[in-house]
Amino acid sequence: MKNKRASKVTFFVILALILLLTYTAFFGVQDYYGDIRNVKIKSAADIRWGIDIRGGVEAVFAPDLLQSDISDEDMEAAQAIIDTRLVNQGITDYEIYTDKENNQIVVRFPWAADDDSFDPAQAVAGLGETAELTFCKGSTYDANAVLFTGKHVSKATASYVSTQMKDGSEYSGYVVNLELDETAADIFAKTTTELASSNGSIAISMDGNVLSAPTVNDPITDGHAMITNPGFTAETAQDLANKINAGALPFSLTVDDSKLSIVSATLGANALNVMVIAGAIAFGMVCLLMILRYRLHGVVASIALLGQLAGSVAAISGYFPGTSGFTLTVPGIAGIILSIGVGVDCNVIAAERIRDEFKNGKTIDGAISSGFSNSLSAIIDGNVTIVIVALVLMGSFGTSGLLINKLFSLIFGASIAGSIYSFGYTLLVGVIFNLIMGVLFSKWMYKSISQFKCLRKPWLYGGVKND
Repeated sequence: MKNKRASKVTFFVILALILLLTYTAFFGVQDYYGDIRNVKIKSAADIRWGIDIRGGVEAVFAPDLLQSDISDEDMEAAQAIIDTRLVNQGITDYEIYTDKENNQIVVRFPWAADDDSFDPAQAVAGLGETAELTFCKGSTYDANAVLFTGKHVSKATASYVSTQMKDGSEYSGYVVNLELDETAADIFAKTTTELASSNGSIAISMDGNVLSAPTVNDPITDGHAMITNPGFTAETAQDLANKINAGALPFSLTVDDSKLSIVSATLGANALNVMVIAGAIAFGMVCLLMILRYRLHGVVASIALLGQLAGSVAAISGYFPGTSGFTLTVPGIAGIILSIGVGVDCNVIAAERIRDEFKNGKTIDGAISSGFSNSLSAIIDGNVTIVIVALVLMGSFGTSGLLINKLFSLIFGASIAGSIYSFGYTLLVGVIFNLIMGVLFSKWMYKSISQFKCLRKPWLYGGVKND
């Protein structure tokens, strides 16, 4: 039976997709509206590095209440909300625990990717705010006219818009989009229907401070609202969305300035630059060895490995829609390296199987097809085993907001976020991208490139060179 051949153009299409992913994953996509930087796709520069690589801040929070008015349940609720706020910001390398005897919450986490000021007070700002969102009739905050609070907001997201508002005005800037639950949607529909006839307003406030008080011109019945504020930046809009998603603290938390400190990186200031340079050299050497050993298969494998690396960086930086990024620690980097090693191993297995098929007298097309087919079971078995290990690590040492962590916490009890979780995460995404790039795309590229007449020489694919 004749083997199905791949189109010659397949190789170039996949190559273009991998190069596009690589460029955008490492450099991102952004534009500017005046002085406002609008990040459309996050890059490697947006990765938040762990405390071990870049250092961070340690803070001690205390309730702004009398000791007698605070219960253990309140302290646990406050810790859970701070935990959620950290995760919403893509911070997974952190430590948080509650000292119930002294009613204090101790938090340690790394600097943000774009934080060059290294101001600990600025870094912790917002974590201890109550952040209670309210919707009121009128243009000012009125506790007696509250329609509903932020607990009825199903989801909040920040985005940049340039649109015409319902009152006819133009608005260009950052907004916070809100999805209301059924209860709030019904209230909002009835209220906006009532106010539309009189051009009334609805004040959207945070902790009593009015963020926006739009005039209602038309009824809003779809359960969606939008907070506009000329003062919003990408950071402040996202910060507000994070606070709304996390919920309101049971009380305000103040920072003990005497216990606010900077945590130094355990590896030293230049460790990151050294690791990047060493990683680039090692990656280049691996690709060179693959090409020297396996010729065309080595070229295809190197392209696939580049795609795998770019995919891992994209998964860490928050490149993909709906993701907030991830904190990368030294063990996390080890996970990336190990996953690349797995990718090399997959290509070596396939290349050796193809060589064996040439020894059995197969043609180029037959050797490639049979070689990939015969190596698939071994590759899948190895990758699935690693996926299981990575999931166990993430479930055992992951952040409390993860479903998999909730499942594993029933077995292992309370967990800690940080280094081991980072290792499991990068190992998992690396293996997933290896299955896409190193197994699926490699096969398509290899079959495609073998259709070029000038490259149809068995020795280029592992066969014997004819004199």
